[in-house]
Amino acid sequence: MSFRTTTAVDYVEDVSPGAGALPPRAWYASSDAKSLSLNGSWRFRLSATVDAEDDSFAAEGYDAGDWAEVTVPGHWVLQGHGSPIYTNHLYPFPVDPPRVPTENPTGDHLRVFDLPEDWPALSEGGAVLRFDGVESCARVWLNGTEIGEFKGSRLPHEFAVGHLLQTVDNVLAVRVHQWSAGSYLEDQDQWWLPGIFRDVTLLHRPAGAALDFFVHASYDHVTGEGTLRVDSDVDGRVTVPALDIDVATGEAVTVPVLPWTAETPKLYDGFLATEGERVPLRIGFRTVVLEDGLIKVNGRAVLFKGVNRHEWHPEQGRALDLETMREDVLLMKRHNVNAVRTSHYPPHPAFLDLCDEYGLWVIDECDLETHGFVEQDWRDNPVDDDRWTPALLDRAARMVERDKNHPSVVIWSLGNEAGTGRGLTAMAEWIHGRDASRLVHYEGDIDCRDTDVYSRMYAFHEEVERIGRGLDGGTHKRRRLPFILCEYGHAMGNGPGGIADYQRLFEAHERLQGGFIWEWIDHGIKDPRYGYAYGGDFGEELHDGNFVCDGLVFPDRTPSPGLVEFKKVIEPVAITGDGTDGTVRVTNKQDFADLSALAFEWSYQVDGETIEAGSLSVPSLAPGESVDVKLPEPPADTRRAETRWTVRALLAADTAWGRKDHEVAWGEFPVTARPSPTVVPTDGPVVGERLITLGPAAFDTRTGALRTIGGVSVEGFRLDVWRATTDNDEGAEWQSDTRYGVLWRTLGLHRVRHRLDAVEVGDAALTVRTRVAPAAREVGLATVYRWTSDGDRLKLTVSVTPEGDWTVPLPRLGVRFGLAEADQVKWFGGGPGEAYPDSRAASMVGRWQSTVDDLQTPYVRPQENGARADVRWAEIGGLRIEGDPEFWFSARRWTNEQLDAARHRTDLVPGDTVWVNLDHGQHGIGSQSCGPGPLPQYFLKAAPAEFSFVFSEIG
Repeated sequence: MSFRTTTAVDYVEDVSPGAGALPPRAWYASSDAKSLSLNGSWRFRLSATVDAEDDSFAAEGYDAGDWAEVTVPGHWVLQGHGSPIYTNHLYPFPVDPPRVPTENPTGDHLRVFDLPEDWPALSEGGAVLRFDGVESCARVWLNGTEIGEFKGSRLPHEFAVGHLLQTVDNVLAVRVHQWSAGSYLEDQDQWWLPGIFRDVTLLHRPAGAALDFFVHASYDHVTGEGTLRVDSDVDGRVTVPALDIDVATGEAVTVPVLPWTAETPKLYDGFLATEGERVPLRIGFRTVVLEDGLIKVNGRAVLFKGVNRHEWHPEQGRALDLETMREDVLLMKRHNVNAVRTSHYPPHPAFLDLCDEYGLWVIDECDLETHGFVEQDWRDNPVDDDRWTPALLDRAARMVERDKNHPSVVIWSLGNEAGTGRGLTAMAEWIHGRDASRLVHYEGDIDCRDTDVYSRMYAFHEEVERIGRGLDGGTHKRRRLPFILCEYGHAMGNGPGGIADYQRLFEAHERLQGGFIWEWIDHGIKDPRYGYAYGGDFGEELHDGNFVCDGLVFPDRTPSPGLVEFKKVIEPVAITGDGTDGTVRVTNKQDFADLSALAFEWSYQVDGETIEAGSLSVPSLAPGESVDVKLPEPPADTRRAETRWTVRALLAADTAWGRKDHEVAWGEFPVTARPSPTVVPTDGPVVGERLITLGPAAFDTRTGALRTIGGVSVEGFRLDVWRATTDNDEGAEWQSDTRYGVLWRTLGLHRVRHRLDAVEVGDAALTVRTRVAPAAREVGLATVYRWTSDGDRLKLTVSVTPEGDWTVPLPRLGVRFGLAEADQVKWFGGGPGEAYPDSRAASMVGRWQSTVDDLQTPYVRPQENGARADVRWAEIGGLRIEGDPEFWFSARRWTNEQLDAARHRTDLVPGDTVWVNLDHGQHGIGSQSCGPGPLPQYFLKAAPAEFSFVFSEIG
């Protein structure tokens, strides 16, 4: 006979959600009831196991003078106590639910506080102690009395403590365990970071105070009226002065209102007044329905142009302050984002206040993911085990009750990547029963048994189009539901590519109601060793490397090129046209707002320089409407130059999220094409003892290698086919044989050899014949360099002919060379930022300038970056380079091979040489770090190619 001794720490492995906490309720701030923030410096002691120390520290009078200090909110592993761990889906402990390791870091937190002088007498009402977020399990004492324990890291928990308070020297003790049964429900793709990472607050609850309430504020788009009813646990009155509303709780009233939408986030200020307190309300009237197989708000189908948002700060982790949250929202609004999926847990409640205020659609997601069970075919998955259902229902209730009064929340999500099971069905049934005013989402419910939306991740473009056409099959219910990509466009490193192609599908098929880019921010941890650290940099036993750095903004919230691209792709106004006919078509692509908030401007460019500009009168189009607008007459005598129109849509006045003249959308339209550069050969090559001279250039007599152009030294000029592989080139372990980064290395394209076949001196040209090929393979590229000159300029024509059976595309195709001195760069072509074949929508043709250092995009893991597209000419290091046809231009202070070898930003050490790439072609980027690779039209196939460059020294 065997038995297991029950101990005082068994709650850690208990599948229940905890004990002692009050029922969940709406999150709100009172107008007049006192509150005391307990954030700040706490005493802290770390133990290696749950039972290494007893709980005597919770007693009054305990001396913690020799303990360390940590900041709350915060994570102790980011404050010098232990280390963070990153895994995508693997549990970093043995999977034996609900058991967790004996080696379980446990942090004892201690805070001594006095009540403020103006705190009501302890006999007047009660008090509630609220924790907004603790990872992953906590046990709490106040003044020596245990008040409860809880799990559910990203959810609020409140405890009644009025009977335990004293005026001075209150001792609040919290024991936090890194691992618990709850950890099995929190296997989200993020850092494992224990600690009290959200606010801790003491709330006075006067007699007759409001407890919980539910604001029901619907909108009838036919009549233009809103109906308000506030259900409250405590009777009271609801007033909304701007609407002349003054009614009892539970009583409905219908009045004319302006509706709330993400585009027009109208909020009405009101109050819920009970006998004991007044609670401010911010009311947004809107109605969300599933109708005609579509998600409709206020009678209109919506198109989500969204992002998945984890909470992250490179130094504080998930402990975000209000201004950081506001910065996220403002960046989203300024980049045309209209929706957020709160992956994969409810955010800090203040973030939803900001979404209400500034206008963002929100899919609010429950704190649930059991992804690691996929490794055992979902065996023992908690969501299909009835023992865990109370915990699942608790998590659903704590999300819904906390956030139910936010008009921005239009969909509840059951969680993420948790398989399927009875527990999820129970959650869906409970949510549907509690809140019929919103829809329910869960991507893992492929048959849509429990959900109102058909949702997928990373579906290929072809499949998305089939879904849009209704040709995807599935259950009868699923075929009648709207479709969203809850994750797509994996923004890891350079990319994502192909999002413009997705957007065209979304806009072409009504059933496709948009999607959410994965994800908002790189989760890099600021670290002097690396710049930003990622998985494996802290000695983790298991980790998933830089897969945690897959955001549209860098860890410091600098927008990446991917965010700039996304802004362009999802513009709320389409500006299209044919520059030759002198008209532009403007289309309002918004769902609700007209164009009255925008002003339009035109400009006319000659060879990339604006020579005239003015305002453009555009009617205040309703959503979906278009108009053709006549442009002014273009200036005369520009026929021998490249000319184009550019039209911009700008904010006409300051708004809550953007300043006047903030650019919202733009379009450009060629009028006359660029004349191709020409060089009429007049100088022939002259052979010397060591050098061959040709016009302004000198070449090595033996090898034909370019040495100088005028007074500019040139090093290592040759064909280049390699690029430092991007995260999307490398793909993911679970993918098929389309991981081109892996295939390129297998073929040996990162180590090709250059064989000299001939140096031919003709009357008018110097021709150098080579073969470029990898060792151990029979494939190669026969490459011919033909040099000519008119005496002042040097023309190179490169001809490339593939040899052998090429079964993979090329990473790049062009030439590269080194310059001894180069800093400033000017070019006429696409800019201002980088662009690649399938991520070039935001590349605007014009004249740009930069430094070599500023051309680089500082991805957390270094990789191919910084290429400028459609370059007509570039000036760098004393040289002017013209291309025929246009080319891709990049320059950096390290070689592609050095860039490829780097694992962190700090590995890149600038050298004395600036390496320049002039590319005829680049392979597409795609999204294969988690999703599909480039579409076929963006492949750089190994095919015969010819391209030219004209070099001249800048005088």
